[in-house]
Amino acid sequence: MSVQEPPSSVERPAALSNRRQLLLFAALTVILTLATVWGGRVWFRHSETLVFATGEANGVEARFAAKLATVLKNNSSKLRLKIVANADDAKAVAQFDRRQADLVVLRTDAKLPARARAIAILEHDVLLLITPKGKKIKSLAALKKTKVAVVGGSENEAFLRRTLEAVDDAALRIQTVPADSTLDKLFTSGYGAVAVIAHASRMIKDKSYEKYARQAGGFTLNAIDEAKAIARRIPGISSETLETGTLSSAPAIPDDDLDTIALQWLLVAQSRMSTGAAGELARIIYENKSALALEDGFAAKIEPADTDKNALIIAHPGAAEYINDETKSFMERYSDALYLGVAALGIIGSIFAGIYTKITRVAPEKASELATAILDIGERIEHAHTMDELEALQDELEAVLRGVVVGLRDGTISSDGLDTFRLGYEFVRDEIGMRRDHLKRHAPHDDNVVSVNTAHSA
Repeated sequence: MSVQEPPSSVERPAALSNRRQLLLFAALTVILTLATVWGGRVWFRHSETLVFATGEANGVEARFAAKLATVLKNNSSKLRLKIVANADDAKAVAQFDRRQADLVVLRTDAKLPARARAIAILEHDVLLLITPKGKKIKSLAALKKTKVAVVGGSENEAFLRRTLEAVDDAALRIQTVPADSTLDKLFTSGYGAVAVIAHASRMIKDKSYEKYARQAGGFTLNAIDEAKAIARRIPGISSETLETGTLSSAPAIPDDDLDTIALQWLLVAQSRMSTGAAGELARIIYENKSALALEDGFAAKIEPADTDKNALIIAHPGAAEYINDETKSFMERYSDALYLGVAALGIIGSIFAGIYTKITRVAPEKASELATAILDIGERIEHAHTMDELEALQDELEAVLRGVVVGLRDGTISSDGLDTFRLGYEFVRDEIGMRRDHLKRHAPHDDNVVSVNTAHSA
C-alpha cells in the first residue's frame, strides 16, 4: 500500500489524555482520602477544655487537679483542664451544681448534685474512734455522756454528728479541734474520746500512732460494731475493716481486724459530658494512678467507680464502658478511622469518577459514528477512474478500519454500533472490488481510462 500506517504501539492522544487523567484522579483520590481521615482524626481529637472546680488553692482537690492536668498533657490527650479555685469545698460543689464546672471532687457525706456521675473513687476517709488506754467504748450510744474531740475541719464534725444522731438522738458534746492536735494533749484537756477522720492512704503512712503507743503508754482504738447497720441507714457512709497492724506494727494497732465506718472521695463529672470525653478521662486516670498520687498519700489507691445501677452516684456511661471492657481490639480502637476512610474513599472516588466521566474525559466515539467516513469513501468510488485513485480509496478504508481496531483496544472508540460499522465496511470493500473489476474490463476499450501499474495491480 502507498500509505504507511503508524506502529500499533503508538497510542492516540485521546487515549494518552484519558490514561493520564485516570492516574491523576486515582492519585488525588488517595491523597484526599488520607487528608480527610487525618482531618477527621484531628477534628475528633480536637482539644476539649473541662472546668475543674476545687476548694482552696492548697487543698487536696486543687493539688490533685493540677496533677491530673499535667498527666493529661503528658499523655497527649485531647482533654485540657481549667482549674477554678473556690473558698471551700462547698462552694466548689455549688459551682458544679450550677453547671459552671464539668468536674469536682466531693465527699459522699456532702450534698450530692443530681447531675453528678462518678469517674473514679480517689480516696477513702476512715473514722478512728480513740480513747485513753484501758477505756473502751462499747457502743456509739455511750458517747452521749462523753466529751468528744473531732480532729480536722467542720465537715468532719458534721459527719460525726450525723452518724451519732442516727444511733442516738441524745445531746452530744462534740467539739472540733485543730488538725495538729496530739492525743496526749486532748486527753489531758478533758476529752474522753477523740474522733479522727483521716485519708486511709495517709493514715497508713502516719507514724505518730506508733510513736504515741510506745512513748505514752498507748491508747485504745475502738471498733464500731454498728458499722454495717449505719452504712445501710445513712447514704454515703460505708463500712470498712481495718486490718491488724494498720496503724502500728509494733505494738500491733489494731491487734485484730476492726470494723469502723468510712466515706469516699469521688471525682465526678456532669451527666451531660460526652461518653468519649468521660471514657478518655477514665482511661488516663486508671492508666496513670501512680503519677496522680499526692505526696501526702491522697489518691494513692484510685479505684474504679461503682458501675452498679444502685450506687449512690452511678458511674458515667463513658467511664463505665472503660471499666467494664478495658481491652479493645484493633478494629474497635480504630473503627472510627476505618469507617471514615471507607466513606471518604467512596465519596471522593464517586466525585472524581463523575468528573472524569462527564467533564474531563475524552469520550470514546461510537463505532457506528465512523460508518459515515466509510460511506463517504463509498460515495467517491464511482468517481475513481484510475487504479491509483481506487487504491487510494482502499488505503483510506483500511486506515479507518485500523483506527477502529486501535481505538477499541485503547478505549477511544466504543463497541456501540460495531455491527453497523462492519456492514458498512464490507459493503464499501465489495464496492471497491467491483469497481476494480470494472476498470480492468474496460481499460483496453476506454480511452478516458489510463492504466497505471501499481504495487497492487502488478
